[in-house]
Amino acid sequence: MSGRETNRVLGHAADADGIEEYDNPLPAWWLGLFYFTIGWGLVYLVDYHFVSGRSQAGYYAAELADADVRWPQKVVTAKVGDADAIGRGAQIYSQNCIGCHGPELKGGIGPDLTDGTWIHGGSAADVTRVVTEGVPAKGMVSWGPILGAEKIADVAAFVLSRGP
Repeated sequence: MSGRETNRVLGHAADADGIEEYDNPLPAWWLGLFYFTIGWGLVYLVDYHFVSGRSQAGYYAAELADADVRWPQKVVTAKVGDADAIGRGAQIYSQNCIGCHGPELKGGIGPDLTDGTWIHGGSAADVTRVVTEGVPAKGMVSWGPILGAEKIADVAAFVLSRGP
């Protein structure tokens, strides 16, 4: 132990409702562990950010790349002119889209799909993208996670068969 006096009462009892406070030094093992963790943290900080070049952004990018390899996104475009796809698309449209776009695709809450004015483009890729991603600013939900790529391609084929 050091030459420092231990078990010395600090004399604050009158200020602290009669509770005595002792001025005991911390144990050497505790101080050693504390200084070691500070040193370890500094070494790790320098290694993590400057020496080995690791970062959370790098780990995130690697995870996304791995996910793209393991679960590739299935990109399907509308089968324009395919009678089977149009038939399946009509059924999907009647189950999910009729409330906003109406039974004749003339609109209501949603826009008219039979006129020549297409707000977000009228190509097969545009219609597929709009149905997949939705238009949240206009109140259309993203149907991609709900329907899947094949059903979206079928409903896009149906809409394009009835459009301008």
